[in-house]
Amino acid sequence: MGRFVLCITGASGVVYGYRTLEVLSRENEVHLIVSGSGETVLKEEMGITLKDIRERFPKVRIHDRRDMTSPLASGSRLREFQAVLVVPCSTSTLGNVANGINQNLIHRVCEVALKERVPLILLVREMPYSKIHLENMLKVTSAGAVVMSASPGFYHGPRKIEDLIDFVVGKVLDQAGVTHDLFRRWRE
Repeated sequence: MGRFVLCITGASGVVYGYRTLEVLSRENEVHLIVSGSGETVLKEEMGITLKDIRERFPKVRIHDRRDMTSPLASGSRLREFQAVLVVPCSTSTLGNVANGINQNLIHRVCEVALKERVPLILLVREMPYSKIHLENMLKVTSAGAVVMSASPGFYHGPRKIEDLIDFVVGKVLDQAGVTHDLFRRWRE
C-alpha cells in the first residue's frame, strides 16, 4: 500500500483524474485536492460534486485547496508520500508550478514535491501547445517532474472509450510505480 496525493485541476478530461482516484484508492491511501475550476469541470463533464466524491470514496482524505496550512504543504510530511499526481493538469497549473507561484494548495504541493524530490507527475490536457506551454513543460521537467500528455495508444486494441481512458491512466500509474492491469501491454 502506497500513499499518494492526487490533484484534479480545471482542464477538460477530468475523467482521467476520477479514474485515477478509482484505481488508486482500491489499495492505497489517497489524499485529494481539487481546484475550484476542477470542481466546475467535474460538474460539467461528469455531473458529480466533491460531496459525491466524499460519499463514493469515504477513505479518501480531501484537502481544501485554500488550506495552505495543510500537512501536505510541508516537505517533512510530503516526503512520506510515494508520488504527487496532477490529473488532469491545466496549463494554468503548469505555469504556476513552472514559475514557483503558489495560489492554492495544489501549486504548493507541487512546489514541495519538486524541492523534496517526491515524484511529481503532470498529465497536461490541453492542445495545441504554445511556446509558453512548451517552455513551462521544459522548466518543470528540468526541475524533476514528469510531464505526460493525455494521448492514448492504440496497440492494445481499444474497443470503447473506457479502454482509451484506462490506457492513459495506466501510463500515469506506471510513472508512479503502481502495479495495475488497466491495459494490455505491447505484445502481451
